Amino acid sequence: MNRLPKGGSAQRREAGLLRGVGPEMVSAASDNDPTNVGTAAAVGAQTGYQLSWVALLVAPLMAIVLTIAAQVGMVARDDLQSLTCKRYGRAAGAALLVSVVAVNLITIAADLQAGAAGIGLLGGISSRWLVVPLGAALAGLLMAGRYGQVVAVLRYLMLGFLSFAAAAALAHPDWPRLLEASVVPTLSLTRDEVAGALALLGTTLTSYVYVWETIGRGVEQPPGGASYGSDRARAKAGAIIGSVFTAVILWCMLAASAATLGRHHLATASAQDAARALRPLAGPLAADLFAAGLIVAAVVALPVLMTTTAHVIGAYFGWKRGLSEPVSQAPAYYAILAASIGLALAVSLAGVPVIGLLVAASVIAGLGTPVGLAFLIGLARDPLVMGPAVISRRLALAGWAVAVIVGGLGLLYIFGTAAGIF
Repeated sequence: MNRLPKGGSAQRREAGLLRGVGPEMVSAASDNDPTNVGTAAAVGAQTGYQLSWVALLVAPLMAIVLTIAAQVGMVARDDLQSLTCKRYGRAAGAALLVSVVAVNLITIAADLQAGAAGIGLLGGISSRWLVVPLGAALAGLLMAGRYGQVVAVLRYLMLGFLSFAAAAALAHPDWPRLLEASVVPTLSLTRDEVAGALALLGTTLTSYVYVWETIGRGVEQPPGGASYGSDRARAKAGAIIGSVFTAVILWCMLAASAATLGRHHLATASAQDAARALRPLAGPLAADLFAAGLIVAAVVALPVLMTTTAHVIGAYFGWKRGLSEPVSQAPAYYAILAASIGLALAVSLAGVPVIGLLVAASVIAGLGTPVGLAFLIGLARDPLVMGPAVISRRLALAGWAVAVIVGGLGLLYIFGTAAGIF
């Protein structure tokens, strides 16, 4: 378990920076799923530009966690679920499995509805008839494509997130106020601002993000021909680039909502509500761009959610697993993958409200995310897992700080909401 990646053949060598940092960029981008889009839209509508700095704070938090996850995967050549079972026992593995799968299944259902709603908004048709085709298309992509092909598709789809930046520009925000709020942190102790800050940070870095990273670097992606130090440098660069990109897009979502919904004091309950509301406030092009971004958010996040769900279950039960395996060689893994999207389709077609799903996901994530982070950081500092390549004490302390911030704020938001404080 404590072996360092060794050099492979020249054919396996990473070709170019973009390919080398691809896994981290997809990991980071998947965190901007429709549930996060909805959170940013709601916070912008309620607090205007005031919490723009909180959106940008996501970048360093995410970069720290993805850097740790990438190093664990590259060194141990295994995923977080398997390593947790091996090092801490089946009970700990079961706790991690439940915390990941419970959040993932609810989020898959909510994101599938949101992605279908985005397509419906662009096409002017009912999203009810689009849920099944979207789910089937994504399941087909994962069953037909290998890991590298799926990551390549998602990596280039990420460019579609720029539609949120275009939508924000078309919303004509008050740029001086927006920039000042972004670089000069302030937090008035009002209900909306405290709740907004907690929501933005408390729903960031859900467990599937760093679990996917360990899967990509530890299981699916073969060691490169370069040295471990070079691979680690690329992974760190990818974590930083992906995290900054994700935080800036989140900032754009908040800015677009603040410049329109916030200016007119209109509340929103979901990302699709925000897209609809933009049409009369910022024009049809801005609304269509926001809807397009919503589709991209769903299409990038859903494969990550689906594969992490199947992978953690397969890892716990010792099944053959991974997108690099053909369906015939890993039938149980692909059956779980298909079942996860099937369950989401059933929930969507049953008409379960998206808001109820998101509340449930937030509650479970607030409890589960710090659990997964604790296992990840513990493994990263364990010589039996990492050998001489344990992460530095400084990086570990930064990781624990992220766990405390995300977990603490998430729990505070959950219990504060339940108690009627926020």
